[in-house]
Amino acid sequence: MSDVTVSQTQQALKKSKLQIALRKPGFVIGAIIIGLSAMLAIAPGVFAPYDPNLISYLEVKQPPSWAHPFGTDMLGRDSLSRVIWAYTVNMQMAILATVFAMSFGVFVGALVGYYRGIADQIFGRLVDAIITFPFLVLVIAVVAVLGPGLVNMYIAISVVGWVYYARLTRAEVIAQMGNDYASAGVVMGYSDRRIIFRHLLPNAITPVIVYWMTDMALAILLGSSLGYLGLGAQPPQAEWGVLIAEGRNFITTAWWLSLMPGIAIVITGLGFSLIGDGLADLLRPRT
Repeated sequence: MSDVTVSQTQQALKKSKLQIALRKPGFVIGAIIIGLSAMLAIAPGVFAPYDPNLISYLEVKQPPSWAHPFGTDMLGRDSLSRVIWAYTVNMQMAILATVFAMSFGVFVGALVGYYRGIADQIFGRLVDAIITFPFLVLVIAVVAVLGPGLVNMYIAISVVGWVYYARLTRAEVIAQMGNDYASAGVVMGYSDRRIIFRHLLPNAITPVIVYWMTDMALAILLGSSLGYLGLGAQPPQAEWGVLIAEGRNFITTAWWLSLMPGIAIVITGLGFSLIGDGLADLLRPRT
């Protein structure tokens, strides 16, 4: 088979996979949600009707209206504008809190899965030690040591979260090593680096990418939880967890203060989950 024919076949397979994914309503809805979320995160000033930190004591705790669709808070700030500006922080959480954990975890998991031996035994004991404790408890413990703030929160999540990516990658690499192409690479004298990163890892990465989508949704929820507890973003920065914490004392008189950012968390998390489900079908190997 010529190179042109192989290239055309690969393009046809990619096109068919994309068509299958686009025919799934969940994937389309998820893509729309995340696309809109990305727009709000990149240019919140274009969509927010007011300055998120503009204080107006004449409009304190006003209910939702045409002038303020999400109402105002205890300082008269527009809640819709603060929810929109929070997209920048929370979408940043979804990326920065997971990308370093995923990169390092995939690297370690690929090496451990390929070489096995003593490194695999040490890794196994490390995984057992970490997963014994609830993920949130470990993250809170690390943040408590480093101090509150977004940067320390990213460090804490990365320090704990890479283990899960490494464990998943290790399992997939071991499974791929049982295929003929891996043995053929060894027989042909390919270097370990080439076998791992050019042959094994590309075929083992699909479950990791799908897990990454789900993990970004969890990162937003975790970051909001830490913001609610005062360990993540700090007031007056607009962040969904901070906004919920600010409104908890007024839940009976100003219910919109906590409800609106909570809805934003649910919708954005749903978008990442739907995209993850769609990618599972899109990236699944087909003959």
